[in-house]
Amino acid sequence: MAAPVVVKLAVSLGLKPALRLLVVGLAGIAGALLLSLPLLLGVVNATPATTPPDNATGGPLIVGEWGAPQSGYFETAAFGYPDRSDCFVCSEFHKGIDLSAGCGSPIYAAGPGTVVAAGWNSGGYGNWVNIDHGGGYVTVYGHMVNGGVLTTLGKTVQAGDQIGIEGTTGLSSGCHLHFELNVNGQPVDPRPFMLQHGISL
Repeated sequence: MAAPVVVKLAVSLGLKPALRLLVVGLAGIAGALLLSLPLLLGVVNATPATTPPDNATGGPLIVGEWGAPQSGYFETAAFGYPDRSDCFVCSEFHKGIDLSAGCGSPIYAAGPGTVVAAGWNSGGYGNWVNIDHGGGYVTVYGHMVNGGVLTTLGKTVQAGDQIGIEGTTGLSSGCHLHFELNVNGQPVDPRPFMLQHGISL
């Protein structure tokens, strides 16, 4: 909007075409700086405010025997029937929640248990890990990067043990962790269960 005014001013001052371009360019730069001033001064925060707190060692938040499966993440898809119109490989019903801390970020066991699956899953999860926590509770961690499954079948793990690396294998449209909770073989929203254990996802 300001560019035509600056051009008219440059013409009315009798400036030559090359000098007019310089004046218009400088005006554009000044406008961009003014628009970004709140960000530069720290009045506006450019980082997402939805990341969970990390513990003192920089790993995931751990409360008692349970912990967040990642640190520094944000949620990219909810459980159930979220709007996934931007994802051409996604199923209509989403069996877990999607968290993203960035490609190559660590993935941690959410609680104590035994690894009952570790490797490739041909059903869309890509490289995955499943942990049996007893009592019919199994957590699922999907889409790990190739070479990013860092645990083995039968291994006993605790909350905060690194079990993998975030990737985008299987039916995935970008780097994220698909975190799922199955109770007696049925997927349920993992957030209420984790909240009962002091972990807000």
